Amino acid sequence: MAFVEVRNIGRDFPGVTALDDVDLDLELGRVHILAGENGAGKSTLVKLLTGADTPSRGTIRIDGRDTAEHPEVFDLVAYVPQELSLFPHLSVAENLFIPYERSGFSGATVNHREIQRKAQEYLDRFAIAARPTELVRNISVSDQQLLQIARASTNKRMKVLILDEPTSSLTQAEVDRVFRVISSFRDGDHAIVFISHKMQECFAIGDDYTVLRNGRKVASGRMADTDEEGLIRAMSGEELKLGENFRPVLPPGGPGEAIMQVRGLSGYRFEDVSFVLKRGEILGFAGLVGAGRSEVMQTLFGFRKPSAGSVTVLGKSWKLGDTSYSVENGVLYLSEERKLHGILPLLSLRENIGIAILDETLSKFGISTSRERSKVLEIINAYDIKTSDMEKKIMFLSGGNQQKAIIGRAMATRPSVLIFDEPTKGIDVRTKAEIYKIMKRLAEDGVGIILISSEMEELRKCANRIITMYSGRVTGDFDAEATSNETLVGAIFGAEKKNAA
Repeated sequence: MAFVEVRNIGRDFPGVTALDDVDLDLELGRVHILAGENGAGKSTLVKLLTGADTPSRGTIRIDGRDTAEHPEVFDLVAYVPQELSLFPHLSVAENLFIPYERSGFSGATVNHREIQRKAQEYLDRFAIAARPTELVRNISVSDQQLLQIARASTNKRMKVLILDEPTSSLTQAEVDRVFRVISSFRDGDHAIVFISHKMQECFAIGDDYTVLRNGRKVASGRMADTDEEGLIRAMSGEELKLGENFRPVLPPGGPGEAIMQVRGLSGYRFEDVSFVLKRGEILGFAGLVGAGRSEVMQTLFGFRKPSAGSVTVLGKSWKLGDTSYSVENGVLYLSEERKLHGILPLLSLRENIGIAILDETLSKFGISTSRERSKVLEIINAYDIKTSDMEKKIMFLSGGNQQKAIIGRAMATRPSVLIFDEPTKGIDVRTKAEIYKIMKRLAEDGVGIILISSEMEELRKCANRIITMYSGRVTGDFDAEATSNETLVGAIFGAEKKNAA
């Protein structure tokens, strides 16, 4: 008998049916893959399974009890969201165990020494490189993501664990660690729901699967009885050709002029980084989490101040430590945390794009609404942003369409250098392919692109060259097409520095 039984569940919103007649069975001791493109209904179903929303029809039974009559059974379900949802100004230990009653701590006073001791056990188990007393805002994004998973496991009553894109910011070493933890929960007789757009991970960890498309269940079964092509076909409703090489086609003489030259740059978590970005190429950056890739790019953009080094862009000495200067002079950085640093969630799609084209829409009487709408519509069409209305709040668009809006907004400023930090994080297979095509088109139009990615396949598919980093230093500069995975992996684990480009 399934521990969780979902029967004929539906959820209606004004003008739209988000879920329609969906069934789902979750068994203890098994990992269930919940698959579907962005907007397929996965998030709505998760909200119903956790008690965050109420179904319009149908039933949910957890441990044999109807949730409508026994809402307390939702306490048996723990959820780890895709986006970071921590208290940045509280300590690691406090984030792990709040609320204390749920974690097994009780009494009128809290023994902080005991909490810190127990926290260290979880940090060791998940190999999180942070101290129990350290503020969450000061630890890396990858450690925050692992901390969210650890926090869910502190729920002593938890029997169902829902993981939404838990590996989106993790390298393979961290993914392997998460999979070991998931396996321990499976062995401990828990039901795991695993949501991911990374097909290899789904097949590596999954036992069962359910595919949603347009709010309906279109396929389900054992993972052993399907393959990657079958799963993608069920998600999209059509064949998707994923073998295409998206790498931009370089001119016969190779890449064009040097757009950016970085010499001996040092700063927070990196030292003595040098490289050249040329016109018409995509330059990939590979490395383990903590290797310093994002910190280098944040320093180039002006988020962080350097301690040494120099940069030139199009032959001009570059002013570091000033983001406004970077934007005004054609260097843009697209953060991996698009909800925190990319979008203005409470504003409409029109307003999110419109802020980048004020020079074209402002007049002495204010913003020309008709001109703004016309320009925004051009960007929506050019980047195939799917929305029912440009007045729709951007927070209600899928992750992939948010990302395309951010790219379209960035390109409206006509940059010479565009830095993508994990651009396909949490994005479905079809939209990921669309993002690759956009990057290829931009590079072929002469934009210099830097691509940071934790997915080696993504770097091999998109980049002309790949720079590897380990522990804050560059360990290699490789031709993406001519270099083996073994060589690249060796370099990101600190093998001898090489230059094969």
